[in-house]
Amino acid sequence: MTMARLDHFGPSLREMIDHFGINCSDFDASARFYDAVLGVLGYSRQMDVGVAIGYGTEGHPDFWITRWQGHEPNREMHCAFQADGVESVRAFHATAVELGGESLHEPRLWPEYHPGYFGAFVRDPDGNNVEAVFHRAPPEA
Repeated sequence: MTMARLDHFGPSLREMIDHFGINCSDFDASARFYDAVLGVLGYSRQMDVGVAIGYGTEGHPDFWITRWQGHEPNREMHCAFQADGVESVRAFHATAVELGGESLHEPRLWPEYHPGYFGAFVRDPDGNNVEAVFHRAPPEA
């Protein structure tokens, strides 16, 4: 890896990954843990929807913890990739399903997250919840 690539790694990763999350078997203990450890790094709760808490800064939750009620030890993780438009989100979903991915949520607006949030969710071959999201979708999307 060249030095130029190392210098560019942070911004490139931030442009690719929109947000990610983990499932927690003891949600309350995890909330206390992440409130404290992320707090010392300058991050705080940006959203709390009861079963999930999003941490970040300036109103942008980048890392989420979610209440897990399953019994198996191998819990799925969630990762959202940034898309450059509504059609990219639709293409992501169609391609994933065509390749055998399980559709969790068809492409649509998610106004409960914020106006303009257009996303689609699929389960990858290893059981992870993977999303494509575009944040500036028009109301008619």
